[in-house]
Amino acid sequence: MCLGLRDTLESWGLQECHLVCVTTDNATNNISAMELNQWERLHCFGHRLQLAIENALKALTPVSTKQAVERAVGVCKKVVSAFSKSWKKKRELAKAQAVLGLPPHQLITESPTRWGSRQMMIERFLVQEKALSQVLLADKKTRHLVPSRQDVALLESLNKALGPLFEFTDALSGESYVSVSFLKPVLHLFNNEILSQKDGDTELTKAVKDSILKYLNEKYDDHATNNLLDMATLLDPRFETAYIKEERVEFIKMRAAAELVDMVGATAPESAQTAAASSSPPAAEDDPELPRPTKKKKSLGSYFKKAGQSTTHS
Repeated sequence: MCLGLRDTLESWGLQECHLVCVTTDNATNNISAMELNQWERLHCFGHRLQLAIENALKALTPVSTKQAVERAVGVCKKVVSAFSKSWKKKRELAKAQAVLGLPPHQLITESPTRWGSRQMMIERFLVQEKALSQVLLADKKTRHLVPSRQDVALLESLNKALGPLFEFTDALSGESYVSVSFLKPVLHLFNNEILSQKDGDTELTKAVKDSILKYLNEKYDDHATNNLLDMATLLDPRFETAYIKEERVEFIKMRAAAELVDMVGATAPESAQTAAASSSPPAAEDDPELPRPTKKKKSLGSYFKKAGQSTTHS
């Protein structure tokens, strides 16, 4: 696998020396391949968030609370399954939705390979709970599936804790743009707003929020990951140093400056620079009419290089 990844870089015309990190899930073969290639690895945020949620639900105490939550989620799954397998129930659900003035939504089935699907299933279930209960009560064979008040209350508490998290999934799952610079701002938002305790939160909501926060903060607290995320945030003109710890700002700035110097040295050999200086007038590089050499795609690094030309450094 590690050789295949190197071949892929070559086939895409990418140089390994320019590779900053590789984003993967937690599969053992992925971790081993990154270690063998000596490539830095960044865990997929979406996958890590899913693990944080699963860990929070497994760690619920006391045991009676954990069992009650498992029962409520189990009831939800059984109800969704009952409607997904019966066209008659789907028809009756549509009628009940119309009578109760509910949106004509289909239920969502949890998928083990689709992270976040459980929360979406619960949220849709809660929206349609009255219509679902009405259809289930009308059939003797399915009356036992009607959720109790406790089941609904527990699912509402879970949804209150988990629902807001999924607003960030699309932004952090982009493939056509850089999303790594969002990680520090999002973690800050989680700690100070999204997962902070609020008035009206139940004990279950508070416990789930606290557990998710603890898991994420621990996982993103190692030195290598912090260096990577701080550098990415610094290079994003929307954030710069806003989400970097004050005691680390100067270190990250110095590291960024050193890397830019290395980049310039690697792409512009001294001989080429000397030749250009002797054969071109001082202002030639600013003349739009002169032909320019082919350049690589503009990056955030080049943005800071340009910004630094008018800045005096010690």
